[in-house]
Amino acid sequence: MGRRPGRPNLGRPAPRVARSFSRCPDGLATAATKTRLDSVRELAGTVAEAFEARVREHEERWLSPLAVRSYETRGRPRPEAECRLRTPFQRDRDRILHSKPFRRLKGKTQVFIDPAGDHYRTRMTHTLETTAIARGVARALRLNEDLVEAVGLGHDMGHPPFGHAGEEALDAALSRSFGQGFRHNEHSQRIAKMLNLTAEVCDGIRTHTGPEEPETHEGKLIRLVDRVAYINHDIDDAIRFGILALEDLPQREVELLGSTGSRRIDALVHDLVETSERMGDVAQSEEIGEAMLSLRSFMFERVYLGPHAQAEQARARATVHRIFDHLVERGDGPERIVDFIAGMTDRFALDYARELE
Repeated sequence: MGRRPGRPNLGRPAPRVARSFSRCPDGLATAATKTRLDSVRELAGTVAEAFEARVREHEERWLSPLAVRSYETRGRPRPEAECRLRTPFQRDRDRILHSKPFRRLKGKTQVFIDPAGDHYRTRMTHTLETTAIARGVARALRLNEDLVEAVGLGHDMGHPPFGHAGEEALDAALSRSFGQGFRHNEHSQRIAKMLNLTAEVCDGIRTHTGPEEPETHEGKLIRLVDRVAYINHDIDDAIRFGILALEDLPQREVELLGSTGSRRIDALVHDLVETSERMGDVAQSEEIGEAMLSLRSFMFERVYLGPHAQAEQARARATVHRIFDHLVERGDGPERIVDFIAGMTDRFALDYARELE
């Protein structure tokens, strides 16, 4: 009989394996399988035994003296046996990727609240873009890429819905009701500690914004690249949304950095790498750094705090305050309220608030 339409042959090997076993006695098949499994276990054991030594040797040969060594971490909040086939920072990266706070980033605002289009950035795409740029810079500077990746992926885990408007609303509500404040970087660190991440990753996450400088060069890199990423992809989204045109951008900065997001990022990355290598620290040249901060100021004036944003932010603040007040009336404490609201996606928060009306 011919093959049934719509059921392509997927090349499954299982039938061939089954037939080959059927030709030999059960005992021989079992023995062959056991031999293969023993070989796999023996190989895995050999690799695991040598893994840490190989990583240490590679890092001593490759990494800059300024880089954090993977097995010289200051440890975790709670002691635990480490994985034998991943460095501590690789394990942190995997814990973040498999966590619910990370997955929820796909539904949280970057600039526009719950946008209808499929191509607008979310907090997750911002996180991935920041991490990708930072890994490239880390490799060029011979910093610890695994540490950079873990900090980059985790830096916004604690961000509430509705971007900075949501953060400001939650901060104001906590201050009014409990005399406390809210900062997304501090909440991100709280999540990191709950995940039992290393001290270096927790520090880089907490200090990616705010007045305190990171302890590691890898943390400093994420702090700077975070701005490189969001300034340029927010320009792209604002143009796509129609509240900016390319000719609206400050011409001096465009001439210096480039007329497209990719060219600006390329210019910023090259300057960051060459200046950092020359100065022995994570740094930008004065001219390029000033141009980037000028673009940032422009974005605050025209996009983040512009007329369109004001209406969106009013809706965000009203939503957060409505949910917050409901939870206070219900008798929830500040920690429980923060965990609940900061964990919400934009759409979940809007739906939840609508149900309270």
